[in-house]
Amino acid sequence: MNPANRDYALELARAAGGAILFAFPLLMTMEMWWLGFHMDRLRLALFVGLGILLLVGLSTRVGFGADTGGWHDDLLDAFSAYLVGVLVSLGLLVLFGVLHPSMSSGEWIGKLAVQSIPAGIGAILARAQFAETPEEGQEDEPPASYGAELFVMLAGAVYVAFNVAPTDEIQLIAHLVTPWHAILLALVSVLLLHLLVYALGFAGQEAWPKDTGFFAVFFRFSLAGYGLSLAVSFYILWTFGRTDLTGLAEVLTMTVILGFPSALGAATARLIV
Repeated sequence: MNPANRDYALELARAAGGAILFAFPLLMTMEMWWLGFHMDRLRLALFVGLGILLLVGLSTRVGFGADTGGWHDDLLDAFSAYLVGVLVSLGLLVLFGVLHPSMSSGEWIGKLAVQSIPAGIGAILARAQFAETPEEGQEDEPPASYGAELFVMLAGAVYVAFNVAPTDEIQLIAHLVTPWHAILLALVSVLLLHLLVYALGFAGQEAWPKDTGFFAVFFRFSLAGYGLSLAVSFYILWTFGRTDLTGLAEVLTMTVILGFPSALGAATARLIV
C-alpha cells in the first residue's frame, strides 16, 4: 500500500475510534433517539448544515493529515469525518436495537442525522488526542489567530452543550433555581473558563499573550468565549424545541444553565486543539 494511503487509512481508523469515544454517551441516550424521530425537519437540516461547516472549520486546525494542502483537503477531511460519524452512528444504533427494518426511512435518517454531527466532531478531535505529538515527529503549528481561537471555543461549546441539552434536567434545574442562582452560575462559568485556560497549569494551557494585561485577556478571550457559549446554548435549546411555548425568563435561565457546561467545553477545546 502507498505510504500516504496507509497513513490516511490510519487516520480514518483513529477518527472512528474518536467518534465512538466521543459520541457513545449520546448514542445511548433515549432523548436523542426521540429527537431523531420528532425533531422539526427544517431545524434538523439547519443543524446538520451548520454542523458540517463546523467540521470544515475544525479540519483547518486538526485535519486527518499532518499537513493541510488547502481548502480542498480541509473539505475532504470534514466530509470524511462526517461520513465516519454517520457510519459509527449507524453501526452502534443498529447494535443497540434503536434502528431496525420496521422503522420508516424518515426515522432512520432523522436519528442518524442528529447523531452524526457529534460523532463527526469526535472523529475530527481524534487527531488532536490520539495522533503523534509534535515531539514525536510533527512540526510545531504556528500560533492561531484570534478568530481561530474563538472558533475553537465555539466548537467545544457546541460539543459539550449537545451532550447535555437533550435531557430534561436543564428544564428541571431552571424551575429549581432563583434569579440569584442563575447570576452566580454565570459568574462561576466565566471564572472557570478563565482559570481552566490560563491559570491552573493543565497540559496544553494557553501561554499568557505577551504585553497583554489581565483585563485585555479576560475581555477578549474569557468573556468573549462565555458569550459564544451562551449563544451556542440558546441555539441548541431552540434547535431541540426547548424554547417553544416557553417564557422569556425561563429561556434566559435555561440558557445560563446550559452555558455552564458550554463554557467548560469552550475552555477544554482550547486546551486540546
